[in-house]
Amino acid sequence: MATKNITENAHLAIIGDEDIVTGFLLAGVGQKDKKKNENFLVVDSKTPQSKIEQAFKTFTTRNDIAIILISQKIADEIRFLIDEYTQVIPTILEIPSKDHPYDPTKDSIMLKVKRMTGSD
Repeated sequence: MATKNITENAHLAIIGDEDIVTGFLLAGVGQKDKKKNENFLVVDSKTPQSKIEQAFKTFTTRNDIAIILISQKIADEIRFLIDEYTQVIPTILEIPSKDHPYDPTKDSIMLKVKRMTGSD
């Protein structure tokens, strides 16, 4: 497995509903590069799954992204992509949303850690 070279000023990426993304943007996490590429995606009921998939694929291949925060509800929509993802960086962290509490039994990363450590 090849190691990814992360830039010194690596960023977070966020995929979530408006409340999650707005909160992180207010905290100063939002970025736009010279090509107007953003490090966030606001997902609502009208967002096509293909757009979520494309954002995930884009964020996982960018050299300036170290962590991807994704609401667990949205992660469930692209679970097949998250389950296939094997890189360490960027790290994928599933987070709760105000309408959907976090369920560790659905979190692919936590399940992988449990398997690796033998703590089933």
